[in-house]
Amino acid sequence: MTPSHEFETRIAYADTDRMGVVYYANYFILFERGRTELMRSMGLIYKDLEEKRRLFLPAVEASCRYLAPAHYDDLISIRTTISELGAASIAFSYDVVHGKTQKPLARGYTKHPFVDPSWKPVRVPADLRRLITPCVQPRPTGR
Repeated sequence: MTPSHEFETRIAYADTDRMGVVYYANYFILFERGRTELMRSMGLIYKDLEEKRRLFLPAVEASCRYLAPAHYDDLISIRTTISELGAASIAFSYDVVHGKTQKPLARGYTKHPFVDPSWKPVRVPADLRRLITPCVQPRPTGR
């Protein structure tokens, strides 16, 4: 079982703002990619959860602490972990580092309830709980 997932990506010009650094909201796109690929590495395909199991994971909380800027053409690495598993929710933590120097660039957090198609919260199904629980890595306070 994979307790975390890490991927690298190169910053495209379109990812940057007028100051030449990654636009702040684009980190949340990187977080989504990390979350999706972590789940895929565990055998959980987001699309299948939605289409086959009728389970959805909307974001109800999202934060990002910006530690240093990333620039056009930088190679960065995004590490995603599951930091919490509640009765009807899951939370992910993200660490973004510079690919060459390993300098921390950003740290993020998102929380997602499990909901049905009518947006009513549902408990984490037992089979998913068994799969996810060994992968939970609680993050120290301060996110």
